[in-house]
Amino acid sequence: MKRPQVIIINTASVDGKLAISPERPLLYGDERWQAIEAWSPAEESTGAYDQIKRIHRPQATLEGSGSFVPEGAEPGPLPPFEGDPEPLYEDFLPDGVIRREGHRGWFTAVDGRGRVRNWIKDGAAFGADHVGWHLLALVGRHTPAAYLAYLQRESIPYLVAGDNGHVDLGVALGKLATELGVTCVLSTAGGKLNGALLRAGLVDEVNVEFLPGVIGGRDTPSLFETPGLAPDEMPTRLKLISAQMQTRGRVWLRYHVIPKEGEV
Repeated sequence: MKRPQVIIINTASVDGKLAISPERPLLYGDERWQAIEAWSPAEESTGAYDQIKRIHRPQATLEGSGSFVPEGAEPGPLPPFEGDPEPLYEDFLPDGVIRREGHRGWFTAVDGRGRVRNWIKDGAAFGADHVGWHLLALVGRHTPAAYLAYLQRESIPYLVAGDNGHVDLGVALGKLATELGVTCVLSTAGGKLNGALLRAGLVDEVNVEFLPGVIGGRDTPSLFETPGLAPDEMPTRLKLISAQMQTRGRVWLRYHVIPKEGEV
């Protein structure tokens, strides 16, 4: 199936941690993380993330629900859906959003369980650099009908992919390509989603900007969180593209993913 190029990029401690603790999702600030990040506004355009955006010009970014809400957090209740739910389980791509003037890209989020509420739909809320970007959800046949009805009421587009209890990432990426013309996706997601992408053979490039600090913690989110390799399963091999020393002790490693036999 045709799919976009998938580029992973994360900022991590030297021991591969993506957050300061399990209770602090990726998109929530923490002064302890900022202490090792050692970043200043003057350096924004020289960071790995901004350079990768200029190199690949992605039309979509990708996050998992765990970037927005902690695992185990109970979402707010939604009104129960009454009526035939079947039409809800078709892709929802309203013309008013899909064909809106000035479109530039999609903030794509995997939320098959319907965990996130109070989405910020329009990227303009994040500043001038995000004007023209809009939220797009990836869901599945297992997603609660009440949540899909909520997305439709909010005019939040979504793509339905998967019917076995989780979002089928390969199908979802295929729909991004065929339905929306996306040719490159930039994943800044957490370890579970990045790990699922990697195990499914859907990653083309891995970028990690390591920070000068060590966090530790057995349950602290890390770069790739997957089940262990089976006895006959080979690790994912990488080919170094570049290694750059950044400012303030940061190091950016950029790798091409070597496809396993049978992967495209």
